[in-house]
Amino acid sequence: MSGRTRLALCAYAATLMAASALLPLVLSAGWLVQAGFLLAVQSGVGAAARRVPLARPVTVGAQVLVSLLLLTVFFVREQAFALFLPSPDSIREFGVLLQAGGEDVGNYATPAPLTDGIRLMLVGGVLVIGLVVDALAVTFRSAAPAGLPLLALYSVAAGLSDGGAGWLFFVLAAAGYLLLLLAEGRDRLSQWGRVFGGAPRRSNEHSPGFDGGASAPVRTGRRIGAFALGIALVVPAALPALDGGLLDPTGGGAGGGGGGGTISAVNPLVSLQNSLQQPENREVLRYRTSAESAQDMYLRIVSLDQFDGTSWKPAERSITDVPSQFPQPQGLSGDVPATEIETRISAADNYAQTWLPMPYPATEVDIEGQWRFEPKGRAVVGDRGETTAGKTYTVGSLAVQPTADKLAGAPAPNSDIFNEFTDVPDSLPGDVEAKAREVTAGAANNYEKAVKLQDWFAVSGGFRYDVEVEAGSGAAAISRFLKDKEGFCVHFSFAMASMARTLDIPARVAVGFTPGSPTSDGEMTVGIRDAHAWPELYFEGVGWTRFEPTPTRGSAPDYTRQDTPTDTPTTAAPSSTASAAPTDSAAPSASESCPPDLRRFGDCTTQDPDAGAGAAGGGPPWGTILGITAGVLVLVVVPLLPLLWRTRVRQVRLGSGGRTEADGVARTLAAWLEATDTAWDYGITPDDAQTPRKAAARIVRLGELDREPAEAVHRLAAAVEQVLYAPAPRPTPGVAEDVRVVRAGLHASMSRGVRLRATFAPRSAVRVGWAVADRWAALKERWGVGRWGLERLVPRRAK
Repeated sequence: MSGRTRLALCAYAATLMAASALLPLVLSAGWLVQAGFLLAVQSGVGAAARRVPLARPVTVGAQVLVSLLLLTVFFVREQAFALFLPSPDSIREFGVLLQAGGEDVGNYATPAPLTDGIRLMLVGGVLVIGLVVDALAVTFRSAAPAGLPLLALYSVAAGLSDGGAGWLFFVLAAAGYLLLLLAEGRDRLSQWGRVFGGAPRRSNEHSPGFDGGASAPVRTGRRIGAFALGIALVVPAALPALDGGLLDPTGGGAGGGGGGGTISAVNPLVSLQNSLQQPENREVLRYRTSAESAQDMYLRIVSLDQFDGTSWKPAERSITDVPSQFPQPQGLSGDVPATEIETRISAADNYAQTWLPMPYPATEVDIEGQWRFEPKGRAVVGDRGETTAGKTYTVGSLAVQPTADKLAGAPAPNSDIFNEFTDVPDSLPGDVEAKAREVTAGAANNYEKAVKLQDWFAVSGGFRYDVEVEAGSGAAAISRFLKDKEGFCVHFSFAMASMARTLDIPARVAVGFTPGSPTSDGEMTVGIRDAHAWPELYFEGVGWTRFEPTPTRGSAPDYTRQDTPTDTPTTAAPSSTASAAPTDSAAPSASESCPPDLRRFGDCTTQDPDAGAGAAGGGPPWGTILGITAGVLVLVVVPLLPLLWRTRVRQVRLGSGGRTEADGVARTLAAWLEATDTAWDYGITPDDAQTPRKAAARIVRLGELDREPAEAVHRLAAAVEQVLYAPAPRPTPGVAEDVRVVRAGLHASMSRGVRLRATFAPRSAVRVGWAVADRWAALKERWGVGRWGLERLVPRRAK
């Protein structure tokens, strides 16, 4: 291997090692594999150009051109010529993605979801840094200054991470730079031939002990070090802070101030996933209402009514002073039953955000402070920094009770509503509209179409609720969600609203909180994990109407549960749904064919045919990337396989298990298995001979758990005993949240070494070996290759 080839490989490795410091910033690490592949191609082009050889500027130009073509293929190929040649449309799409990525960086809390914009910024940034490092260290043969772009890359990670990027990532970045310097030193020495030792140089007589021959490198090193230190201090301070967003209890939302005439809300999607993943469901709101039932008491914050192909976001609206009586709700006529209710809401002291959670449609609000009213969305927003922290306020609202007949017979909306709320971007893939028409085939009116869409998502479509899925909101993310069929409320609401718009049904997305849980004193308490998003569809005469497509979350409105109106002769709604998705109706057969031992602990949920088909058919071309970058996978992914396997098993066990009682039982048992495996990962070996109650006490004792995680362990044990031994098993809700509380408690009580072992080398991963051994034994038994089976397969030697 030539010295320059070795130097190019070290530059490649140094860039990837420094880029690893960005891993804690996002939820998914898949971008690093893609960046590694593109960086390898970029470095290979440089090596080939230098071997020709080409002039140094031409070499760098060739690398820039190839990098641009690769980014075009992987990010904007739909807008490019022949899928890889940049075009004006592809350049504009790059701008849109970078703008969206910049907004996401400023809005999402770390670790942020890997949106298309953030992925472009990460992969593109690594390519730019890699190009500069390769040009300095290899093309121009000056490795020392190449440390500056590497340090800049690490500084970005340190500045955006909460508390820095961590000592491990700093060691990796520093080791990569030292590796590059050693490679350059070896390359320079090799040009002088074999080096023999000699007498040491004499010190400068004016400066004893100072090696005069090394003065120039030392001065250069000092300058680079001082400049690098300045970058490390200045860059993190200049980077934008990552606030939690509109739903975060520490602030965020639309910044009030100035009391201007318009306001543009911060996208509330930014922290919705973070809120749902909080280890503790801390209370943010508490309320008491005069409504007969709080089942439909959704506390709405703001609506997302613009979809530009990149994300759903609130439109810029005019704001006025808060009126004593709000105007009549848009589209609501007097012949629709509506009951006036009063709700008194108290916000927690640590829940400080500027948009006021209220039942919809609100008719009046009584609150102290400086607040403004946005008429279009009937929202109230704080002015001049006013927030909800510690506020108690009273809201008057209407409990609208439309009938199915009223919704089915709704006339066409007015042109303003229709034009604004049925607009879809040109970038929306055609399969979204095609699937919408397939699902709603046979529907006679917009109401029937809406109910079919809701039921397809929530019941018959084979979708799975999972808060760990990437929270993309663009057109491509919606198309991918319809194929993968797994996500959380953001995916369900965005997809249903987009599909409704393709069917010419005015639609938008509302963000807020589900009704919460009742307390013993008759109040309702709302936690941070009650954050939710749902679609609202417009029907003339009724107005904006809530639908609930997300399975296991909230409640489906009563008017969507009624039979299809009989004002038309069609009765195809149930049968068309069944025929449209024959594979969905076959889903229970997978669990029926599952062995009883596996079904008890919920391990059969991984056999969902829809999820497997979706994963194989959608998403970016990872198969191609993984095949070409096998070497990168060996170096990066293989050591992380236990962590990845453990994460996937946890998601499956704690994911939505369906709505039937049998599914609830399986989910309870799977949650208990997850709790015991989690304790195993932290060094508490499971004892199958003990009852769940004794096992829980043992976990509490050996894990030295605090009160809250200890109570969660005992609740899990009681839930398991109930489903195993009760005459009529009744699954206990909240077992997944209890498992997360137990895991957080064990993580907090253990030492750093134990936590690292539990994360990267979990002990419960031995189950993979057991499963392989069992399958191998079953295979040998099936083919007769046992202790004596070999005698039947190998012919006897003739005597």
